[in-house]
Amino acid sequence: MTLYAVILIAVLVAMLMTLIRALLGPSLFDRVLAVNSLGTKTVLLIAATGFLMGRPEFLDIALAYALINFIGTVAILKFFELPDPGTSHYSEDDY
Repeated sequence: MTLYAVILIAVLVAMLMTLIRALLGPSLFDRVLAVNSLGTKTVLLIAATGFLMGRPEFLDIALAYALINFIGTVAILKFFELPDPGTSHYSEDDY
């Protein structure tokens, strides 16, 4: 059980530092990157918990969470790509 405690503490410290970066990030993209990294560390925590407890179904949960994390990050970046949701980033001169 001590190995699990060391892994848990290390991942939680990394998650805390990432959360601080997400709150204090100088730009929106730094914050989105920090939230994505926090999601990745959550996947690591779920997978390590499943491995150390002998519960392989936790890996399925971790993979599903990783996919949701990736899709959510892409959606947020796509949403903030355009200056206004009603406008296009292409101008008339591009055609």
